[in-house]
Amino acid sequence: MLQQKHFQEAGLGRGCRIKPLWYNVRMRILNSDKQLRAFLEVLRKRAAGVRPEIEETVKSILADVRKKGDKAIVKYTSRFDNHSLPIKIKTSEINEHARRADKGIVKALELSASRIYEFHVRQKEESWSFEKGGIVLGQIIRPIERAGVYVPGGKASYPSTVLMNVIPAQVAGVKEIAVCVPTPGGEINPYVMAALKLLGMREVYRIGGAQAIGAMAYGTGSIAKVDKIVGPGNIFVALAKKMVFGEVDIDMIAGPSEILIIADDTANPAFIAADMLSQAEHDELASSILLTPSDTLIERVNGELRVQLKALKRREIAKKSLGRYGAIIKTKSLDVAVDIANRIAPEHLEIMTAEPAGVVTGIKNAGAAFLGQWTPEPLGDYSAGPNHTLPTGGTARFSSPLGVYDFIKRTSLLQFSVKGFMELADVVESLAEAEGLEAHANTIRVRKARIKAGDKEGTGSRGCPERRTVCKKR
Repeated sequence: MLQQKHFQEAGLGRGCRIKPLWYNVRMRILNSDKQLRAFLEVLRKRAAGVRPEIEETVKSILADVRKKGDKAIVKYTSRFDNHSLPIKIKTSEINEHARRADKGIVKALELSASRIYEFHVRQKEESWSFEKGGIVLGQIIRPIERAGVYVPGGKASYPSTVLMNVIPAQVAGVKEIAVCVPTPGGEINPYVMAALKLLGMREVYRIGGAQAIGAMAYGTGSIAKVDKIVGPGNIFVALAKKMVFGEVDIDMIAGPSEILIIADDTANPAFIAADMLSQAEHDELASSILLTPSDTLIERVNGELRVQLKALKRREIAKKSLGRYGAIIKTKSLDVAVDIANRIAPEHLEIMTAEPAGVVTGIKNAGAAFLGQWTPEPLGDYSAGPNHTLPTGGTARFSSPLGVYDFIKRTSLLQFSVKGFMELADVVESLAEAEGLEAHANTIRVRKARIKAGDKEGTGSRGCPERRTVCKKR
């Protein structure tokens, strides 16, 4: 638990009411409030520091996998997951373990999958083109050919991650999807297998960590290289994804979970406390923030946090999360709360006000917005339909949730007739000359020379006047 001195060191001590597990940041003028700026800096730095030895370990694993392929995979799986089982999980194994899953949970997965599909199918894009004056322009939409999905395993296994990462790829039309899921001690989670079976996954590997990312990025004897890697993981997985970017594409570098709630005095304090704790229990780096102009609500939420925290199995984790990266910030108004929210650009934004639809119109930066008292964030984690893979750490300023668009490529299409070519020929030639690119300009000149010579199909053999290789400007 942080003491008073820690808040003073962070610039948050003066003028703050320190609670055992949380604190209030009072701000008046957004751009000059030192306390708020200091807290935002704390948030920024919470996951910035990666020990050099971890980076070196990840680099070493990736280099080993790239050089030795399956041999390296077997070595690291034995070392970290303590088993020497075959790399690939057979379809019969998937089905066998899926049968062990509770039928009620399987039905929940089926309902969630149908809703996730229903949402994501609306993101599907189509190729398009238009013609004007002998010029055809357009865009060709094609799915990537092969995707890799990382599903965390071990202490926490997430079948919802299977649904959220595989379904958008399937909707996009990706032909091949490889899934890597670690199985520490050889133990296979039946719910993850049930989700894989539900989606018809047949290419599944029992490997995890940086070695799994390396296998998908570089390819091994058993695992073909993918075009893109998606899915969350621990710091080793996140660093490995960052390091292989460029060799393959990735979805994002996922950071600690976060929730920001904007509320007024119409909000239910028990709901707010429950939703803040839903993120605080994730890990000690998670951030839970409440923005409100209501003193009454602040006191009531504090009381609810005390009560609900006691009942949590993961209360020690939640305590540390709230103490280090949680805040209740009193604002002058809801408009100021919106301004702060846009600066933080949270992964999850909840709006519990009298008119949430009006408040959300001012939101520019957020991974997902949950409007009203009856829209808690966990609905989005599992069954609502929108993707739960969201930008974290302020990256919602420039990035978006995982979606079908992450699994497609866009190719620009251009086709010019003679008429269309001549319409732009002089313009393009002059711009190329202005940039000093003589060969660029020459592509225009040789064609103009052909047209002048009477060859409007571009198939003649007479060449440029005087048989010059490069047609000079006349």
